[in-house]
Amino acid sequence: MSDQLTIVFFPEAAYGPTNNCVGIGNALRQRGHRVVFAAEASYEGTLEPLGFEEALVSLAEPPEEEQEVGQFWKDFIRDTSPEFRKPTIEQLDTFIKPTWQALLDGAQYCEPQIKGLFEDLQPDVIVEDNVLCFPAVTTAGKPWARIVSCNPLELKDPGIAPVFSGYAQGDRSGWGEFRAEYDRTHRDMWTSYDQWVREQGAQGLPDLEFIHESPYLNMYLYPGEADYTRHNPLAPTWHRLDTCVRTTDATFEMPDALHGDGALVYLSLGSLGSADVDLMKSIVSALADSPHRFIVSRGPQHTEYELADNMWGEEFLPQTSILRMVDLIITHGGNNTTTEGFYFGKPMVALPLFWDQYDNAQRLDETGFGVRIPTYTFEPEQLRGAIDRLLADTDLRSRMTAIGERHRANPGTHKAADLIEQLGRTGAPVTR
Repeated sequence: MSDQLTIVFFPEAAYGPTNNCVGIGNALRQRGHRVVFAAEASYEGTLEPLGFEEALVSLAEPPEEEQEVGQFWKDFIRDTSPEFRKPTIEQLDTFIKPTWQALLDGAQYCEPQIKGLFEDLQPDVIVEDNVLCFPAVTTAGKPWARIVSCNPLELKDPGIAPVFSGYAQGDRSGWGEFRAEYDRTHRDMWTSYDQWVREQGAQGLPDLEFIHESPYLNMYLYPGEADYTRHNPLAPTWHRLDTCVRTTDATFEMPDALHGDGALVYLSLGSLGSADVDLMKSIVSALADSPHRFIVSRGPQHTEYELADNMWGEEFLPQTSILRMVDLIITHGGNNTTTEGFYFGKPMVALPLFWDQYDNAQRLDETGFGVRIPTYTFEPEQLRGAIDRLLADTDLRSRMTAIGERHRANPGTHKAADLIEQLGRTGAPVTR
């Protein structure tokens, strides 16, 4: 076997999984391996500058006009964003289910493309960071690894809260009702997809799951300090990555407008959350009179609202280069930003919007590493008060600093690269 491995990363068509894979892929590329991204078509031209090969796939018929990166999901979220104001149990039927269906439709559309791609590339390892099964991955005859870069409640267990619920670990009163509603709303869709997966020559799916465990290697992304205590242990092929922070972001110089007194706070609701102009306006208004300074990731609708005098921002920012400089993070609770907060040792205020963001926000709050704020009904003093309390908590800030030092000394990107490299060399299951 050649010293150089060909490793194909196949992330979901969203920034979070893609950025997660970029961090790991860069560590492997620096070791001399050939790293190819099977990326959704709208990512064309964004991964090659980072040193990767691009092998593009389409999840639907090509649009008549050229799309921006991730435009498929920006449009989907824009059209369904009113659902975010509902309780999570009500979102199961009106948001979570349609989201799954859109994902499943895309997987069925691109299956022939993925199969042909693997046949052409003949990878030594396929690394999948997706929430659903693409049969071509499991039938390619190659060792494959699964990454879970969302909250680990996706790895269901009777001892932890239902995924997508945002429910507390200390109060099980609603768990049964939520799980029953998930079954009611998703059972028929799962049955249909399971049948299609079998028709493609893959093994049937686990009950009410849309993806298999890999028999070779599985990794999930979450800091040990906030991880869940399970009733049933995960299989030996599962490995936790405390964090997985990319090093490919551009450097950042502090703007002159932000030099001065007051704590420095980073505000990002992700590319999708920041597209909610009314929400961004309400946050800006609530923080306009704060004594603190704010760096704002303004997102795709950045021309539709103005920042206050104590703020500076741009449409896109090199997040991982900024987080090391700030004192606190205001986040939507995406798993990448949440774990990056631990990596850099920063307390967080979370305003969740959808998917696993409720779970991350709840976990930050119940473990004391942050505060969960109601995204659409918060009072200005509630948001300002949470920021002030976290900044004043010297014990928490000291603990977070120590956690960050530990994570930076043992980067998850290097651990993941070690595991993937071992799988590529041996072709055998990688156990802990």
